[in-house]
Amino acid sequence: MRLIFIYNANSGKRNAYLDSLHKVISPKTYPCSLCDITYGVFKIRPEWKAFRESSNLDMQFYHIDEFIAAYPESKNVFDYPIVLKESSEGLVVFISKNELDALKNDRELIDLIKSKVNQSEAVR
Repeated sequence: MRLIFIYNANSGKRNAYLDSLHKVISPKTYPCSLCDITYGVFKIRPEWKAFRESSNLDMQFYHIDEFIAAYPESKNVFDYPIVLKESSEGLVVFISKNELDALKNDRELIDLIKSKVNQSEAVR
């Protein structure tokens, strides 16, 4: 199973700087809950980093511009941030924007991923 994480942000150092600034100045209006959950102002959260490094899951991470370049047929299809699952039918929603927006921290995200992976494997 491949999970595709798409941040609600564009790539590049300038955008990263502006995103960090937005997190500090106006955290309540920051538009990417996935970024907020997995990264602090300047670096990846330790628990999330440990999960990524120790997990057997195939995980790919994209900013919106990178995702659209890799999957042009998906332009204007999804609300970001989002986590998709690559399946035989194509890309399907694994964790929706609304689900990500409801999470409080990286621990909740990790638990949700594990739960959904277990559900997916039970269906097989």
